[in-house]
Amino acid sequence: MEEQDFWLAFSVFPGIGPVRFRLLREYFGTAKKAWEASVSDLRKTGLGEKLVASFDQFRREFSIDGYQKKLQDLHVTPLTLDDPRYPKRLFEISDAPIVLYVLGHGTKINLDKTIAIVGTRKITPYGTEITKTFASALALSGVTIVSGLAYGVDAVAHQATIDAGGKTIAVLGCGIDVIAPASNTKLYHDIANGHGAIVSEMPLGLRPGKGLFPARNRIISGLSLGVVVTEGADDSGALITARYALEQGREVFAVPGPVTSLYSKGPAKLIKNGATLVESAQDILEELHMDPLTKSLRPLGFGQRIWASSLTKDEKKIVEYLIDRRMSIDELVRSTNLTIQVVASTLTGLEMKAMVKDFGEKEYGLIN
Repeated sequence: MEEQDFWLAFSVFPGIGPVRFRLLREYFGTAKKAWEASVSDLRKTGLGEKLVASFDQFRREFSIDGYQKKLQDLHVTPLTLDDPRYPKRLFEISDAPIVLYVLGHGTKINLDKTIAIVGTRKITPYGTEITKTFASALALSGVTIVSGLAYGVDAVAHQATIDAGGKTIAVLGCGIDVIAPASNTKLYHDIANGHGAIVSEMPLGLRPGKGLFPARNRIISGLSLGVVVTEGADDSGALITARYALEQGREVFAVPGPVTSLYSKGPAKLIKNGATLVESAQDILEELHMDPLTKSLRPLGFGQRIWASSLTKDEKKIVEYLIDRRMSIDELVRSTNLTIQVVASTLTGLEMKAMVKDFGEKEYGLIN
């Protein structure tokens, strides 16, 4: 068997994580030698009597070939830390997963522009609108959206990215073959079958558990240039992801919300502690020195999904400015350098195409 086969085997044993695995490799030289080491030699590494006994029993019973067959049957690709396809940004964190299991097109996704969007499971209408707006606009800019496939903000971020024609990565806190929550089954398969990738460091079959999610969160931030928290209480798990982001040297962005909402307290807490306040996707792109919003619109996830090719030059210009914000006619005139007559008539045409509407007091925005 190859050296990577033993990496795979170690990733299944629950008592040895990234830190202990690194120590074993340093002590024995290779994962293969560590796997085949005598019990007495394993004790010398300081693992502890109970852990050594548990590991010795595990390796006697575990079939590496059988496990690989399961992965092949599920079309799951395991990426070890020494695999050149392993995400470079994730590789840089101190406790990078021994093996990253990938389902979908993970090795073909642009990982140079990845941003995580996270937040509460108990999403409000405000949080839904904000999360859709940010995810859609970033996806239209070629950004890969990372989240955790949970209820609420995660699911909305993934779906909005797909609707905008973008790519998204779902990081699981369970085995990659376990869909949880079950209500996200369709979303799981949509991501795996062409819209991105499902990833996990957990072995096959492992059910989700409360203690697994912090480990999942470090991968979400580890894959990303920055983390955006759109909505969450002040004890939200999203704040754990934000903390990991800071420890990993990533940017943390927070979207302000209504002060009367319990789920605005998480972003507010982050902002008070130094996170960057953002009101649009453009704020994030500028902070990360990324290219501005794309000038060649892909199929939009708004209204009737009208293709960019069906829009006039003036319509494209106005839609680009309304991707992540609402603007008055006067603001559009100043931003687009079009005449007020052209802006007014163009907005009328976009309203007839069910792409834009007046949200009150002549403030226009895209229809989600």
